[in-house]
Amino acid sequence: MADPESSGMNNADGGAANFFAAMGCASALVFANMGAAYGTAKSGVGVASMGVIRPELVMRSIIPVVMAGVIGIYGLIIAVVIVADVTNPDLTYAKGFADLGAGLAVGLSGLAAGMAIGIVGDAGVRATAQQPKLFVGMILILIFAEALGLYGLIVGLILTSQG
Repeated sequence: MADPESSGMNNADGGAANFFAAMGCASALVFANMGAAYGTAKSGVGVASMGVIRPELVMRSIIPVVMAGVIGIYGLIIAVVIVADVTNPDLTYAKGFADLGAGLAVGLSGLAAGMAIGIVGDAGVRATAQQPKLFVGMILILIFAEALGLYGLIVGLILTSQG
């Protein structure tokens, strides 16, 4: 492999690699929190609607809201891991691009998971108000939706540990 100094792969051109790391950090936080916010809002509407019909089930129906909030934590975790590279003057392009990829993996999978949790949470808590036997099925679907965000976090952590 060529020497990074002679191949132009160092970061001596004003911090372009740091920019990509910063974009990965921001992408993780922004997209994951967008998913968490959507999931929280959509599930919260379902909880409020269900609370009119069966107020005794409101606390039990908060589970989708909590699960949506966890998605935002995934984005925060990877952003904290990446932020150390943002000010590193010796950051290589490979590491900067890996940080960008990690941030996008976590952020976009968090966005998708949050949307899934919101939709399932809204419909699930309303259905559970009418038929309590659906509660376990709703929880299982929510777990699979949450796993989408977790997969992104795992890939993001692997990407940040490379290089």
